[in-house]
Amino acid sequence: MALAITDATFDEVVLKSDKPVMVDFWAAWCGPCRMVGPIIDELSAEYEGKVVIGKVDVDANQEFAAKYGVRNIPTVLVFHKGEVVGKQVGVAPKQTYADSLDALL
Repeated sequence: MALAITDATFDEVVLKSDKPVMVDFWAAWCGPCRMVGPIIDELSAEYEGKVVIGKVDVDANQEFAAKYGVRNIPTVLVFHKGEVVGKQVGVAPKQTYADSLDALL
């Protein structure tokens, strides 16, 4: 399962990570988010130990969604050394997400 990231933990978990980080910005009421969720969970298991993969519920945690200009969900951002290095808005095939991670490993 992907890590639940909140506004309170975002800085420590994402921005200060020594590993690449994939963050899925989502909401429970969002249909496309429910399609991406299982993909993110699968990637979390496959990349365990190599990449941090987490999810931010934008209804409960709006600070970083606003900071990174997340206007549509699902939006998946990839961070490396505290900087956004990849972005996918909407639903994409699992390989699209995996490729963005593989490029950093």
